[in-house]
Amino acid sequence: MVKSVIDGDTIILEDDTRVRYILVDTNEITNGHNDCYGQEAKQYNALLVEGRVVDLAYDTECTDRFGRALAYVSIQGREVNRLLVERGYGCVLYIPPDGMAKVADYRAAEAEARAAMRGMWGACPVVACAH
Repeated sequence: MVKSVIDGDTIILEDDTRVRYILVDTNEITNGHNDCYGQEAKQYNALLVEGRVVDLAYDTECTDRFGRALAYVSIQGREVNRLLVERGYGCVLYIPPDGMAKVADYRAAEAEARAAMRGMWGACPVVACAH
């Protein structure tokens, strides 16, 4: 069960495991940052997962250098990582080896969101996670 949402791409589970979503990066709202659309990404993530039981799927690397679990997070069969990208709340962040099998699909979803000016792509003069 998700205890809390840190931001658009990181959650804390009931057992205090910190989970970083694979293949997605949202604009920052922590450590003194308040990037455009970062709060919206956090709110959307919270709407989807906070207080709910989620399914985690791991890839090659199970943790990052900060000790966070790296996972695809799903709720009722829908992959939250991809929803964030396709709805314009996040950018694709590919850090090999994790995500190799899905990166092309995620990049296509991001390109579609950009073209449609969805979410941050239409709302922000600068999309910080795209740099």
